[in-house]
Amino acid sequence: MTAIYAHRGCHGVPAPRENTLAAFRAARRSGADGVELDVRMTADGALAVLHDSFVPGVGDVADAVAAALPPDVPLLGAALAACSGLRVNVEIKGGPAEAARVAGSLRDRGPGSRAGPTEVLVSSFDPESLAAAREVLPGVACGLLVDWRADAAAALERAAGLGCATLHPFVAQVDADLVDAARERGLGLHVWTVNSDADIAAMGSLGVQAVITDRVSVAIGILRPGGAGSDGGSGAGSGRGSGAGSDGGSGAGRGGGPVGTPARNGGERAG
Repeated sequence: MTAIYAHRGCHGVPAPRENTLAAFRAARRSGADGVELDVRMTADGALAVLHDSFVPGVGDVADAVAAALPPDVPLLGAALAACSGLRVNVEIKGGPAEAARVAGSLRDRGPGSRAGPTEVLVSSFDPESLAAAREVLPGVACGLLVDWRADAAAALERAAGLGCATLHPFVAQVDADLVDAARERGLGLHVWTVNSDADIAAMGSLGVQAVITDRVSVAIGILRPGGAGSDGGSGAGSGRGSGAGSDGGSGAGRGGGPVGTPARNGGERAG
């Protein structure tokens, strides 16, 4: 069954701001299976959870120290604790050095951490960043993000060659052929950002491993109206080869939903 990930937590108006502890806790209360969040490294090596590289009144995150960030910007450790009982997709916004830092943080937490997610997946658009993460933490599950303008089939081959567990395409890139090809290679598909009713239903019909959405309650109503749980984890097992992934439309006429760009589907800031 398709897993439902809250895109940057459950946020909106008047809901909490995205990528905040309140948004992650709201995702857990909403019944989401997991959370997708973004990480950037500060000048003093802290791992801040936020999407944009520039913070008003502070400047570039990479040039700022963690103490200068707004109080509602959490660090990765606190964010993972807030996602206790959930799966977490940590998207690395920077390069290999940041990826290595993230992997080191996950390694230091250890598998026996009392509070935290049930599993963690590291994702990036950059293959070198994924390689850097695996060098530090060889067992970490990795997902290759696909730019909405790129060739998803070619990205699937690259992800398989990298030893990734998942491919993360934009929703308009996903069709039955991509799903079948992912299954043949043992990769799950985590699709971003799946927001329209038609796209959510289409991804469920295709049997993708996970959808990343801003509309968790709607996705739950469409994908599991009977209240059934999900088995779409990121690693090996029954869920691993079952999915497709991305952020918006359902794929060139194949999925029954609208085709669109990230801007049209609420994913103008990809990932």
